[in-house]
Amino acid sequence: MMKVREKRKHTLKIDYSRVIPGALLDSIKQLNPFVMINNPIIFMVEICLILTIVLSINPNFFGPSVLTKEINITISILLFLTILFSNIAENIAKHIGIAQAESLKIVHGDIEVKKIKPDGMIEYVFASQLEKGDLIRVQEGDLIPLDGEVLEGVASVDESAITGESSPVLKEPNTDYSSSVTGGTRILTDSLLIKITSEQGQTYLDQMVTIVESTERHKTPNELSLSVLLIASTISFLFVVVALPFVLNYLNVQFEISYLIALLICLIPTTIGSLIVPIRVSGFEKVNSYNVLSISEKSIEIAGDIDILFLDKTGTITFGNRVANEFIPLGTNSLNDVAKIAYISSQFDQTPEGKSILALAKTLGIEFDSNEIKGTSYEFSAHTRMSGIDLESGDILRKGASDAIKKLVTNKNGKIWPNTQQIVDNIALQGGTPLLISKNNEVIGIIHLKDMIKSGMKDKFKELNVLGVRTVMCTGDNNLTAKVIAQEAGIDEHLAQAKPEDKIHLIRDYQSKGLIVGMIGDGTNDAPALAQADIGLAMNSGTIAAKEAANMIDLDSDPTKIINIIKTGRQLLVTRGALATFSIVNDISKYFAILPSMLTIKGLEALNIMHLTSNISAILSAMIFNTIIIPLMTPIALKGISVKTQDPNKLLTNNLIYFGIGGLVLPFIGIKLIDLVIGRFIQ
Repeated sequence: MMKVREKRKHTLKIDYSRVIPGALLDSIKQLNPFVMINNPIIFMVEICLILTIVLSINPNFFGPSVLTKEINITISILLFLTILFSNIAENIAKHIGIAQAESLKIVHGDIEVKKIKPDGMIEYVFASQLEKGDLIRVQEGDLIPLDGEVLEGVASVDESAITGESSPVLKEPNTDYSSSVTGGTRILTDSLLIKITSEQGQTYLDQMVTIVESTERHKTPNELSLSVLLIASTISFLFVVVALPFVLNYLNVQFEISYLIALLICLIPTTIGSLIVPIRVSGFEKVNSYNVLSISEKSIEIAGDIDILFLDKTGTITFGNRVANEFIPLGTNSLNDVAKIAYISSQFDQTPEGKSILALAKTLGIEFDSNEIKGTSYEFSAHTRMSGIDLESGDILRKGASDAIKKLVTNKNGKIWPNTQQIVDNIALQGGTPLLISKNNEVIGIIHLKDMIKSGMKDKFKELNVLGVRTVMCTGDNNLTAKVIAQEAGIDEHLAQAKPEDKIHLIRDYQSKGLIVGMIGDGTNDAPALAQADIGLAMNSGTIAAKEAANMIDLDSDPTKIINIIKTGRQLLVTRGALATFSIVNDISKYFAILPSMLTIKGLEALNIMHLTSNISAILSAMIFNTIIIPLMTPIALKGISVKTQDPNKLLTNNLIYFGIGGLVLPFIGIKLIDLVIGRFIQ
């Protein structure tokens, strides 16, 4: 087996010494009412702040009052801090996104590149002058200015700024996996002839930076629904507070305007109203940290609800390039002899298949210096469909397509072992490619070329099953090949000999049943299905058509990344649901905790279970608790609630229970503790 290079995860370096001051400055700027109105709940807090400032100047502005200016000023300060902490929570999330975008920017300004003119001459131009379709030559040390396709040459490319891998990647033409290059990467060795495939400002790095930097993002459907719920609850609580003076007047109970303002602020869902943006932005940034370019935030949310996942085979589940998987000796020949002849005859085969044969032979301890192999060599060509060498010792070694080698041996009355054709047919039926090896007019062995499944696939797809996601592999291969690959990869179902229209029809059929469908692909024939699916994840190693049709692009070309995306989507939904539950239950608890202490009504003394020091202490304790709960919950919003591998409905229910109980109990404990402290200073 070929050794797979280990990937190392790239960690974005964020300078928090710049994030915090920037977030604080923007939070102060955001106090502008014309900006604050975009968050209706916090905007209402700001209106209340203006009213309490008026009362701080003239406590009797709305009528006779027994409250001092100091109490009104304290309430005003607490309202101001509530608004400020809300703004800070939002702006920290935004500035982390900006810092993340800056970490992706690796070059500023224009660079000079070597453009190939139609007559073949080199013209030095600036990168900003390049257009889609232009040919450029990049050499060792050069930066690739725009996304493109390799037409000529083989070179090592540093893609660490894009993919996060520290190891260089080999780029060469005519391969699905390694012929595309990304703007912003750098040539480490040799040179490449590249055809530009993107317009100015439209490279994948440009798109990622633009999306990450954007702070004015549209709300998703779930977020809009939550906003409607929160606004409706705020209006309901507003009616309660507005109606309360009429009830109190009827009962001949004195009340203070400042108390009603404080009660309103404690009732409306300020906590979740402050945390919606941090939750949304953190989910978006997590997906980007996985080296996945998400075109829209809506797709991240939908990913959390995926029911069934379609996957293309070639280039997605498998690498797409057939590699040597096994040497099969024939007759009396040994495995070592077959591997040795295969190695020598492949020395002159520069195709990916030829290189994989050398790599497989090396795993068996077989390796020669090319200078030690003396004789007349024959390179692989499309005409002969074989390669090999006539050694000076007289041995004639060949390796190539089964029919070409059989014809060569048969024409010279050579020897073909009886079970040769049966093995060849079995390999072909499994979707593999059989190559024959001959020595001196005898077929001595077979090389099994196979489109290798990417490492770790089976375990990852098991994890998808645990998450409740069913997997379906779509391929143009015959049913036997599709079945074998599906079993090896741990795929639930397979669709063989699938045409683009077959994939679309099947996806639409599932969608008509109310299921959320995801699609992973990399080829042009996958583009229609990627566009039709609710979530389309394209491999960066794939075609331009696939990447344009998808709403997510995996820059590492690792289909198992969908698990991280699904978990992030579920984490976003669960976190938002749990914090919304906490906020609403928390507000109701504060109401029952402080109202009996605020109002001394004869006959209702039994409801005063908190026994707070005084009505002023009750108000201030509740206001302080309401203010500090926002920064305390902000880290949870930014990090997200841990999503374990279990049923999503059970996970959501558990978190709603935990945060619901927490929201119910915490205010009673917090307000009482604060009252014990400040009660000593307020009589």
